[in-house]
Amino acid sequence: MPTKKAANTAVRLTREKVLGAACDLADREGISALSIRALAVELGAKPMSLYYYVANKEEILDGLVDIVFAEIRTPGPSKGWKAEMRRRALSAREALHRHPWAVGLLESRKSPGPATLTHHEATLATLRGAGFTVQQTAHAYSLIDSYIYGFALQEAALPLAGDDIGSRARSITEHFESGQYPHMVEIATEVVLQPGYDYGNEFVYGLDLILDGLERSLNAD
Repeated sequence: MPTKKAANTAVRLTREKVLGAACDLADREGISALSIRALAVELGAKPMSLYYYVANKEEILDGLVDIVFAEIRTPGPSKGWKAEMRRRALSAREALHRHPWAVGLLESRKSPGPATLTHHEATLATLRGAGFTVQQTAHAYSLIDSYIYGFALQEAALPLAGDDIGSRARSITEHFESGQYPHMVEIATEVVLQPGYDYGNEFVYGLDLILDGLERSLNAD
Protein backbone atom coordinates (compact mmCIF):
# COMPACT_ATOMS: atom_id res chain seq x y z
CA MET A 1 0.00 0.00 0.00
CA PRO A 2 1.44 3.43 -0.93
CA THR A 3 2.34 5.74 1.90
CA LYS A 4 0.46 8.97 2.49
CA LYS A 5 3.49 10.94 1.26
CA ALA A 6 3.66 8.94 -1.97
CA ALA A 7 -0.05 9.38 -2.55
CA ASN A 8 0.21 13.14 -2.04
CA THR A 9 3.14 13.28 -4.44
CA ALA A 10 1.16 11.43 -7.10
CA VAL A 11 -1.75 13.84 -6.70
CA ARG A 12 0.26 17.03 -6.93
CA LEU A 13 2.32 16.05 -9.98
CA THR A 14 1.08 16.97 -13.46
CA ARG A 15 2.78 16.98 -16.83
CA GLU A 16 2.88 20.78 -16.72
CA LYS A 17 4.58 20.77 -13.32
CA VAL A 18 7.10 18.16 -14.42
CA LEU A 19 8.02 20.15 -17.53
CA GLY A 20 8.06 23.40 -15.57
CA ALA A 21 10.50 21.91 -13.09
CA ALA A 22 12.62 20.62 -15.97
CA CYS A 23 12.74 24.13 -17.42
CA ASP A 24 13.74 25.61 -14.06
CA LEU A 25 16.49 23.00 -13.69
CA ALA A 26 17.83 23.66 -17.20
CA ASP A 27 17.76 27.43 -16.61
CA ARG A 28 19.68 27.07 -13.38
CA GLU A 29 22.17 24.32 -14.18
CA GLY A 30 22.15 23.87 -17.96
CA ILE A 31 20.56 21.27 -20.17
CA SER A 32 23.35 18.76 -19.52
CA ALA A 33 22.25 18.57 -15.88
CA LEU A 34 18.76 17.44 -16.87
CA SER A 35 17.92 13.79 -16.27
CA ILE A 36 14.97 11.84 -14.92
CA ARG A 37 16.80 11.31 -11.65
CA ALA A 38 17.76 15.00 -11.29
CA LEU A 39 14.23 16.04 -12.18
CA ALA A 40 12.82 13.68 -9.55
CA VAL A 41 15.05 15.31 -6.95
CA GLU A 42 13.89 18.73 -8.13
CA LEU A 43 10.27 17.68 -7.64
CA GLY A 44 10.81 15.72 -4.45
CA ALA A 45 9.42 12.62 -6.13
CA LYS A 46 10.61 9.14 -7.01
CA PRO A 47 12.12 8.77 -10.52
CA MET A 48 9.65 6.06 -11.52
CA SER A 49 6.70 8.34 -10.75
CA LEU A 50 7.74 10.74 -13.51
CA TYR A 51 7.30 8.16 -16.26
CA TYR A 52 3.56 8.51 -15.88
CA TYR A 53 3.89 12.05 -17.25
CA VAL A 54 6.90 11.85 -19.60
CA ALA A 55 8.11 8.71 -21.35
CA ASN A 56 11.79 9.64 -21.46
CA LYS A 57 14.25 12.52 -21.69
CA GLU A 58 13.48 13.05 -25.38
CA GLU A 59 9.87 13.76 -24.54
CA ILE A 60 11.02 16.19 -21.86
CA LEU A 61 13.16 18.04 -24.41
CA ASP A 62 10.20 18.19 -26.81
CA GLY A 63 8.13 19.69 -24.02
CA LEU A 64 10.82 22.22 -23.10
CA VAL A 65 11.05 23.45 -26.69
CA ASP A 66 7.29 23.89 -26.72
CA ILE A 67 7.51 25.92 -23.51
CA VAL A 68 10.03 28.28 -25.10
CA PHE A 69 8.01 28.69 -28.30
CA ALA A 70 4.94 29.46 -26.19
CA GLU A 71 6.88 32.39 -24.69
CA ILE A 72 7.78 33.87 -28.09
CA ARG A 73 5.36 36.37 -29.55
CA THR A 74 3.28 34.77 -32.29
CA PRO A 75 3.12 37.09 -35.31
CA GLY A 76 -0.03 38.02 -37.16
CA PRO A 77 -1.01 40.25 -40.08
CA SER A 78 -2.68 43.02 -38.08
CA LYS A 79 0.35 45.31 -37.60
CA GLY A 80 2.09 44.63 -40.90
CA TRP A 81 4.62 41.88 -41.59
CA LYS A 82 7.71 43.96 -40.88
CA ALA A 83 6.55 45.17 -37.46
CA GLU A 84 5.36 41.67 -36.59
CA MET A 85 8.67 40.06 -37.57
CA ARG A 86 10.51 42.67 -35.53
CA ARG A 87 8.37 42.07 -32.45
CA ARG A 88 8.74 38.32 -32.90
CA ALA A 89 12.53 38.55 -33.17
CA LEU A 90 12.81 40.74 -30.08
CA SER A 91 10.56 38.37 -28.17
CA ALA A 92 12.60 35.36 -29.32
CA ARG A 93 15.84 36.97 -28.18
CA GLU A 94 14.33 37.67 -24.76
CA ALA A 95 13.17 34.05 -24.47
CA LEU A 96 16.60 32.75 -25.43
CA HIS A 97 18.17 35.09 -22.90
CA ARG A 98 15.97 33.54 -20.23
CA HIS A 99 16.68 30.04 -21.52
CA PRO A 100 20.18 30.06 -23.09
CA TRP A 101 20.21 26.25 -23.26
CA ALA A 102 17.41 26.41 -25.85
CA VAL A 103 19.45 27.94 -28.70
CA GLY A 104 20.58 24.58 -30.04
CA LEU A 105 17.28 22.83 -29.39
CA LEU A 106 14.51 24.93 -30.91
CA GLU A 107 14.81 23.54 -34.43
CA SER A 108 16.19 20.11 -33.52
CA ARG A 109 13.11 18.24 -32.34
CA LYS A 110 11.49 15.51 -34.44
CA SER A 111 8.22 15.63 -32.48
CA PRO A 112 7.31 19.33 -32.23
CA GLY A 113 4.51 20.28 -29.86
CA PRO A 114 1.42 22.39 -30.51
CA ALA A 115 2.98 25.71 -29.49
CA THR A 116 5.94 25.07 -31.79
CA LEU A 117 3.75 24.16 -34.77
CA THR A 118 1.35 27.05 -34.16
CA HIS A 119 4.24 29.52 -34.00
CA HIS A 120 5.83 28.30 -37.23
CA GLU A 121 2.49 28.27 -39.05
CA ALA A 122 1.67 31.82 -37.93
CA THR A 123 5.09 33.11 -38.97
CA LEU A 124 4.83 31.54 -42.41
CA ALA A 125 1.26 32.81 -42.80
CA THR A 126 2.31 36.36 -41.94
CA LEU A 127 5.06 36.35 -44.57
CA ARG A 128 2.88 34.73 -47.23
CA GLY A 129 0.05 37.13 -46.44
CA ALA A 130 2.43 40.05 -47.00
CA GLY A 131 3.07 38.89 -50.56
CA PHE A 132 6.28 36.93 -50.21
CA THR A 133 6.41 33.99 -52.60
CA VAL A 134 6.88 30.51 -51.18
CA GLN A 135 10.60 30.65 -52.00
CA GLN A 136 10.97 34.17 -50.60
CA THR A 137 9.18 33.08 -47.44
CA ALA A 138 11.61 30.21 -46.97
CA HIS A 139 14.55 32.59 -47.49
CA ALA A 140 13.14 35.20 -45.11
CA TYR A 141 12.33 32.75 -42.33
CA SER A 142 15.76 31.13 -42.56
CA LEU A 143 17.56 34.48 -42.60
CA ILE A 144 15.69 35.95 -39.64
CA ASP A 145 15.99 32.87 -37.46
CA SER A 146 19.65 32.29 -38.34
CA TYR A 147 20.32 35.83 -37.15
CA ILE A 148 18.30 35.42 -33.94
CA TYR A 149 19.89 32.11 -32.97
CA GLY A 150 23.38 33.16 -34.01
CA PHE A 151 23.20 36.40 -32.06
CA ALA A 152 21.86 34.63 -28.96
CA LEU A 153 24.64 32.07 -29.15
CA GLN A 154 27.34 34.72 -29.55
CA GLU A 155 25.88 36.95 -26.84
CA ALA A 156 25.82 34.07 -24.35
CA ALA A 157 29.47 33.25 -25.09
CA LEU A 158 30.92 36.75 -24.87
CA PRO A 159 33.34 37.38 -22.00
CA LEU A 160 32.25 41.02 -21.92
CA ALA A 161 28.93 40.53 -20.18
CA GLY A 162 27.45 41.47 -16.86
CA ASP A 163 28.00 44.37 -14.48
CA ASP A 164 31.80 44.13 -14.58
CA ILE A 165 32.10 44.64 -18.32
CA GLY A 166 34.48 47.58 -17.82
CA SER A 167 36.98 45.66 -15.71
CA ARG A 168 36.83 42.67 -18.05
CA ALA A 169 37.36 44.83 -21.10
CA ARG A 170 40.35 46.56 -19.49
CA SER A 171 41.83 43.17 -18.67
CA ILE A 172 41.56 42.13 -22.30
CA THR A 173 42.96 45.42 -23.60
CA GLU A 174 46.14 44.84 -21.62
CA HIS A 175 47.11 42.54 -24.48
CA PHE A 176 46.93 45.51 -26.88
CA GLU A 177 49.68 47.59 -25.29
CA SER A 178 52.24 46.50 -27.88
CA GLY A 179 50.56 48.69 -30.48
CA GLN A 180 50.03 45.77 -32.84
CA TYR A 181 46.24 45.95 -32.71
CA PRO A 182 45.24 49.59 -33.24
CA HIS A 183 41.77 48.89 -34.58
CA MET A 184 40.91 46.61 -31.68
CA VAL A 185 42.05 49.34 -29.29
CA GLU A 186 39.91 51.82 -31.21
CA ILE A 187 36.77 49.69 -30.89
CA ALA A 188 37.48 48.93 -27.23
CA THR A 189 38.04 52.53 -26.18
CA GLU A 190 35.48 54.28 -28.40
CA VAL A 191 32.69 51.71 -28.16
CA VAL A 192 33.00 48.91 -25.62
CA LEU A 193 34.38 50.97 -22.75
CA GLN A 194 31.98 53.86 -23.23
CA PRO A 195 29.39 54.39 -20.44
CA GLY A 196 26.18 52.49 -21.02
CA TYR A 197 27.58 50.20 -23.68
CA ASP A 198 25.49 47.05 -24.11
CA TYR A 199 26.35 44.52 -26.79
CA GLY A 200 22.70 43.51 -26.86
CA ASN A 201 21.86 46.81 -28.57
CA GLU A 202 23.62 45.51 -31.66
CA PHE A 203 20.75 43.06 -32.11
CA VAL A 204 18.24 45.72 -33.15
CA TYR A 205 20.71 47.34 -35.55
CA GLY A 206 21.32 44.08 -37.41
CA LEU A 207 17.67 43.03 -37.30
CA ASP A 208 16.50 46.28 -38.89
CA LEU A 209 19.07 45.89 -41.69
CA ILE A 210 17.73 42.41 -42.41
CA LEU A 211 14.10 43.49 -42.39
CA ASP A 212 14.85 46.52 -44.58
CA GLY A 213 16.61 44.24 -47.05
CA LEU A 214 13.69 41.82 -47.12
CA GLU A 215 11.30 44.73 -47.66
CA ARG A 216 13.32 45.92 -50.64
CA SER A 217 13.37 42.40 -52.05
CA LEU A 218 9.59 42.13 -51.67
CA ASN A 219 8.92 45.51 -53.28
CA ALA A 220 11.35 44.81 -56.13
CA ASP A 221 9.17 41.96 -57.29
